[in-house]
Amino acid sequence: MKILDLRIMRGPNYWSVSHPKLIVIKIALEEWQNTLTDTLPHLPYRLQKLLPNIHNYRSDEGEEFGFYEALEKGILVEQVVQYVALELQRLAGMEIRFGFCKPTHEPENVFVVLEYQEERAGEYAAYAAVRVTEALLKGENYKLTADIARLHQIREDEYFGPSTFSIVSEAVSRGIPYIRLNCHSLIQLGYGVHQKRLQATMTSGTACFAVEIAGDKKATKDMLRQAGVPVAKGATVYSQEELKNVLSWLQYPIVTKPLDGNHGKGATINITNSKDALKGFADARRFSEGVMVEEFIEGNDFRLLVINGKFVAAAMRTPAMVTGDGVSTIKQLVDRENKDPRRGIGHEKVLTQIAIDKQTRRILRTKGLTAQSVLPAGEVLYLKSTANISTGGTATDVTDLVDPYNILMAERIAGLIGLDICGIDVMTSDIAIPLNEARGAVLEVNAAPGFRMHTSPTYGLPRNVAEPVIDMLFPYGKPTRIPIIAVTGTNGKTTTTRLVAHMVRSKGYQVGYTTTDGIYIQDKLLEKGDTTGSYSTEFVLKDPTVNFAVLECARGGLLRSGLGFQQCDIGIVTNVSSDHLGLNDIHTLEELARVKAVIPKSVSKEGFAILNADDDLVYAMAKEVHCKVAFFSMDENNPRILKHIAKGGLAAVFENGYISIFKNSYKIRIDRVADVPLTFGGRAKFNIENVLAAALAGYISHFDIEDIKTALRTFIPSPAKTPGRMNLFKFPNFEVLVDYAHNVGGLKAVGEFMSGLPVTRKIGIVAGVGDRRPQDIYELGKIAGEVFDEIIIRLDNDLRGKTPDEIINQLMLGIEEVAAKKPVKVIPEEMRAIAYALEHAEEGSIIAIFTEDVAESVKMVENFKVLEDRKILLEQDSPT
Repeated sequence: MKILDLRIMRGPNYWSVSHPKLIVIKIALEEWQNTLTDTLPHLPYRLQKLLPNIHNYRSDEGEEFGFYEALEKGILVEQVVQYVALELQRLAGMEIRFGFCKPTHEPENVFVVLEYQEERAGEYAAYAAVRVTEALLKGENYKLTADIARLHQIREDEYFGPSTFSIVSEAVSRGIPYIRLNCHSLIQLGYGVHQKRLQATMTSGTACFAVEIAGDKKATKDMLRQAGVPVAKGATVYSQEELKNVLSWLQYPIVTKPLDGNHGKGATINITNSKDALKGFADARRFSEGVMVEEFIEGNDFRLLVINGKFVAAAMRTPAMVTGDGVSTIKQLVDRENKDPRRGIGHEKVLTQIAIDKQTRRILRTKGLTAQSVLPAGEVLYLKSTANISTGGTATDVTDLVDPYNILMAERIAGLIGLDICGIDVMTSDIAIPLNEARGAVLEVNAAPGFRMHTSPTYGLPRNVAEPVIDMLFPYGKPTRIPIIAVTGTNGKTTTTRLVAHMVRSKGYQVGYTTTDGIYIQDKLLEKGDTTGSYSTEFVLKDPTVNFAVLECARGGLLRSGLGFQQCDIGIVTNVSSDHLGLNDIHTLEELARVKAVIPKSVSKEGFAILNADDDLVYAMAKEVHCKVAFFSMDENNPRILKHIAKGGLAAVFENGYISIFKNSYKIRIDRVADVPLTFGGRAKFNIENVLAAALAGYISHFDIEDIKTALRTFIPSPAKTPGRMNLFKFPNFEVLVDYAHNVGGLKAVGEFMSGLPVTRKIGIVAGVGDRRPQDIYELGKIAGEVFDEIIIRLDNDLRGKTPDEIINQLMLGIEEVAAKKPVKVIPEEMRAIAYALEHAEEGSIIAIFTEDVAESVKMVENFKVLEDRKILLEQDSPT
């Protein structure tokens, strides 16, 4: 048993639209093909011994079941891999349960699909699950300790911290999209021009000077003292000599802490003698040159939280502690406390496990204790010098108890420092008493306060402190998204994308769009290449200047990683025809249609799916979507169109030479097809379909009819505007057409276009793509034989796994099937093939170049045209 392929889905995808985060593994089952677990009597026992808590998972039908009960009744071995992978992630603190298995077209292989929380963890769990399952099947021992530890480490490295998670969750609950910008919790909320950013609890609105002030404890303390805020007495020292000077006037007990520290690192409290003061100074110096030495304020540790100038929550924090029972050692008491199901590793759960670390051992030494000491019954021992939740402390919500004086003080402090999100640490005997009356003090101000103590307190009422953060970043009514139009299909998607982007730009929007040619921001090419996947989508959505996105979404990106967005406003599907079949485990047109259907399925409930009513597979997608539907058709009498508009639906049709929109029983004519340059006077039927889809997108986007008409008339096809899409060059005696068409549908469409041209001879420069099936290359040859009077066969630079003879022979077989006597010439190099055709062009002919390298092909044709034009001028100027 081995993994043949692993893909990571990061958005709506072929496997699931509602579960965007999936690991898809293709497994070779080898000798375990079609093996049921009820034929393996020792497997249930071995698996239950290794993983005793797999329970209550869902079947493919959505029913919950007891896993071990199903195991004994008999499930397939690949399902064991699925549930082991899910359980491994759960044991590492990642509560996910969705997954399923699906057969492939090869009976010896199978797909196992798993949900993940962190993609590296999901990937690791997939490989580990195969190792575990194979070991159990072979009766071998397997230790999970290292795998679980590794998964814990990945989770801690990559998962949102609890504060970030609470803010992102609140945003998602409001329909605000997010993009993770790096692995350190730098998050973008919203898209394009509306985006805001945050990292932990610092936002794009947090003033850098305020962060610097809060990070300088001395400057903060001085500023607060001058504003009448109670602060602890003390000073900042940089040497042992300065420390001794301070100790001469500052009374014990004292506290030492780093000047630039955070999370309680390097802090030592309740110091009562000079020896411990020197140790505390040394500990603090590991984190900062300057060390703050302050009086130790008796009382409890409180955190007051202020967001956008308003007090929102307060918590009392208690350091990690154990209570003696007169029998157990301190280590046993800690181990018992760590068995609390609320405690986990790092931020895995509400509470963090308590570690007996260097700080704890130092505290024990000062009390004459070790980890093996037995505490008297009822005696409380604090194991940390600070009350941080991240070191095992607990939190009690006291929001409703805070005295109005202390609330005003907290809000003043946030304003004085200048922080939009501000955590204020206070030591006092009672937070319900004004701080100045209780002889308490403000200890420090935090620029990135943790939210876990408020959102998940150990005791008391949880507070949704993320809500005011989102209210601050996105006030009521402020937009968070930009309009997204997504385009897919086998043919025409690039042209449609460019036409829609042109229409949107004509309305004054700052458009970002992606195509198979590259990524464009405000009509500037920023990244060249086939950019139709999730990376390219996020490139556009992350751009702070973009307020409208038009995204081409090809099958490759959808199968590789899914969509780069959760929802779009309009999803267009141009058509579905035979192309790329046999690649990425997509073997049939129906499967290809399911890939393309991801786009309309991802349209928001109030948005529109624009579907081709003349294409059976595309039309059928309307049954699976949850949004509104608009159709387009080349036949206004198409029964599907008539039925749709009879129900009040929206459609675009080609009728009586016009591009028209049907709305209810009304017909809105936009423009004559002959006046739309992209249709080449109405001869390019396939481009009329693209125009219909684009016109619908404009109408749905509330563009005026006149604006749509103007956009259609001003979109002039050319190598610059539509590279490799019907680029027509007129020479004095012949014409040249450069097109990127590389499949049967594209070749047929170009053939239909040329059949309406007044030409005497048609020459085609064609190639077969190496990663297509032999029958696809053969069919391409057949179409070429039917369309052209003369054929030149060239080869791509990358043959994609096939030999030249394999490609050429299949093309020749197809050509000979329909036109055995037509002249065929083989010129493998593309530029040489083009040069030959141009040099031998006959008067009245057209040369159709189906190119791999659009830029170089266009350049060669343009250069040849310059030479021809110059030649004619010389002939005209020469004396007769």
